[in-house]
Parts: sequence; C-alpha cells; structure tokens
Amino acid sequence: MGCKGDKGLFVTAKVEPGKLNALVKNLMSQMDTTDPNEAVRRVNSGEWVVQPDPRWREMDGVIYFSVTTNGTSGSDWGSRLEKKGLRIWEWAKDVLNSPDFKPMKAGITLEIAVIRGTRFIDSDRTTKNVRAEGNRRGWKHGNDISPEIACLIREKFTDEELEAMGLWWIVVMHEPINDSDGDPNLLSAFRYDDGRWLDADVDRPGYEWDDDGGFAFVIPQVAGTQH
Repeated sequence: MGCKGDKGLFVTAKVEPGKLNALVKNLMSQMDTTDPNEAVRRVNSGEWVVQPDPRWREMDGVIYFSVTTNGTSGSDWGSRLEKKGLRIWEWAKDVLNSPDFKPMKAGITLEIAVIRGTRFIDSDRTTKNVRAEGNRRGWKHGNDISPEIACLIREKFTDEELEAMGLWWIVVMHEPINDSDGDPNLLSAFRYDDGRWLDADVDRPGYEWDDDGGFAFVIPQVAGTQH
C-alpha cells in the first residue's frame, strides 16, 4: 500500500500509525480475513475494490435515501438553489414564499421512501390512491411532513442521479400549498433537458399522474433514533 513520492519517501510515512492500523483492520473485517498482508494484497491486486456507500438504494420498486434538515426558510431556499444554478418555476416560488411553507428544525435526518409511478396502473395513479398506498405502508405525508423535503431532495441529487434512478421527477406528498392563482400545489424535484428545476404540480385527490416519476414519503423513525 506504500507508494514512493518524489523524495523517495513512502506516502504512508505521513499517515499516523494508529490511522493506518485502523484502515487495515477495517479492510480485514470487510474481507473476513485475519491476515493483514492478505487484505493489503487483495486491494493492491484489484481483487477488492473499495467504493463509497451509495447515496440511494432500491428495493421492490421503492427508492430509499436520507436527507438532513437545515431549517432554511422558503424564501431563503429560493435564493440558495438559484445561487447553485438551479431553476425554480413561478408556481414553486409561490409555494416557497407562502406563509404555509414551514421548515423543520435543523439537524433532523429523515429517511425518505420514493415509490415509483410505475407501481400503479395508469387509471389508479391518482393523488388519492398514492396517499392511500402511503397510509398502507405506514409512511408519513400531508401535514405530517414539510415541503422543505422537496428542496432537500433537489439540492441532494443531480439530474444524472435522477436519471440513474429512472425518474424524471420526485414529488413530495406534503400538504398542498396554494399558489398565487389559488391552486393547490406540491413541490417536486424535476429534471428537464435544460437543467435542474424545483417544480410545483397542481394537486387534487383525483389528479392522475404520469408514470415517469416517483412519490416521496417520510418513513417514521423508531423512538430514540432521531438524530
């Protein structure tokens, strides 16, 4: 694992012995071996590739990941996302600037479940039925979750990652917030051909959704696990 630098020194000479020992022990644990030299050999030979934890995972048509709240207000979310080059639809700005947009306390990690639109047949893919499916699975939605989650999702994932998920959009099933025309809206992270967008979709119980996106809910946390 040692690589010589320009002055003939091993790179590992600059690593604290305790940290280097912990690294090798972690590799041994992952490989289920008691031989440190074997662990190092597998890494150097390419037999064992160390990869970062995936930012999301999927099981049975449901995508799972986590977001951590930061207490940002709706109006501040607008400027925050735009400074990062994201675009915001006019109706989404109405939602962000609404007094009904209430962010959560900062520092709370939420487990998100996104059920694919393809899990529903076309005629059943209505807001009413999607929320009913969330209830059946015990997931939180409506007044129990904050529209802030849509901003966190949009900030967390690139369009390339949404594409890798096989989704064009992720709509958060929070309680609808009226836009300036009085129409109820849900915020969504949307990828368009011209870049990353925070969108807003008019929402009513009988509204039928397309199948190229997903619906985001919050998985209730077990008591004592919130952090």
